[in-house]
Amino acid sequence: MRTVRVELDDRSYDIRIGDRLVDDLGRQCARLGLGRRCAVISDTKVAPLYAEAAIQSLKAAGFEAITCNIFAGEQSKNLRSVNTCYTTLAKHRLERKSFVVALGGGVVGDMAGFVAATYLRGVPFVQVPTTLLSQVDSSVGGKVGVNLRAGKNLVGAFYQPQVVLCDLATLDSLPEREFRAGLAEIIKYGIIYDARFFNWLERDLDKLLARDRKALTRAIARSCEIKAAVVGEDEKEGGLRAILNYGHTIGHAIEAITAYGTYLHGEAISIGQILASELSAGLLGMPARDVVRVRHIFQRAGLPTRIDLSRAQTSRLFAAMSLDKKVSDGRVKFVLADKIGSVRFGQSVSDVAIRAALENQS
Repeated sequence: MRTVRVELDDRSYDIRIGDRLVDDLGRQCARLGLGRRCAVISDTKVAPLYAEAAIQSLKAAGFEAITCNIFAGEQSKNLRSVNTCYTTLAKHRLERKSFVVALGGGVVGDMAGFVAATYLRGVPFVQVPTTLLSQVDSSVGGKVGVNLRAGKNLVGAFYQPQVVLCDLATLDSLPEREFRAGLAEIIKYGIIYDARFFNWLERDLDKLLARDRKALTRAIARSCEIKAAVVGEDEKEGGLRAILNYGHTIGHAIEAITAYGTYLHGEAISIGQILASELSAGLLGMPARDVVRVRHIFQRAGLPTRIDLSRAQTSRLFAAMSLDKKVSDGRVKFVLADKIGSVRFGQSVSDVAIRAALENQS
């Protein structure tokens, strides 16, 4: 088992990466000294696969656990689902010493984390991410929240988990499309922070696509190390943490204008990262060779690399970007790259440049 430490003073915690960690959930929670009662929040896809094992593990360790399942999918990441969970927790009289277990992908983790952050003004929670994307991104760093119809993640909080358990065995049941979507965040870490990691991804991408355990462990651990280093320096996105949003400004807008149903998150930010790289070439001088490498690795990963929008859809895209959390003084701020492994945050990009990038997709 690999362990990555997120250093945040009294909010520090471990990310554990290994096999059969769902079965070890109870023991891991007992080590943390958490309260006796808990709620396992999952969804209609993940619960039939792993909820029973999680509950049995918790019971074997002396915990009393209840369940609350939401419908699977990004469309459930909203305040209605949050209210459903509040009602369940109140019905079973969970207390401040009780805790929440988020068992599922990014939607469950973000939403359950927000429930934990706000129920009784905050109860502890444990992340058990079951998708590749959530294991390397959303479960780490303490961003929790839900979407509004107007945009993605517009309601939320910074609230750190007690521990993150990345069970590699849960990736065996992950549909191919969702697995590939998770690679988009892994590739991002190479672009924004670690050129050597990007080189390794280019070399060993086929092993990752084959779900080789050794390659997966390395990719997940390095991704978590990078995110932990960034979050440890800037927990609440006052500066450096913004680099984690490479490709997300346009990617989140794509998700919003397609009602969170056409593209998976990783697919939308795949397109977003390629467009960000095109903008980087024009505005920061990112080498053309690096732009080609970025596009090629996403193509090899089987992810979308372009989007065709009508004039009306383009207008809606700009409207969605204007609601992005990274807007400052009415200007959308981008993360752009000097080269693979080096980026700058807080970059102003004109609408003209964005339209040109959209129109000149190759």
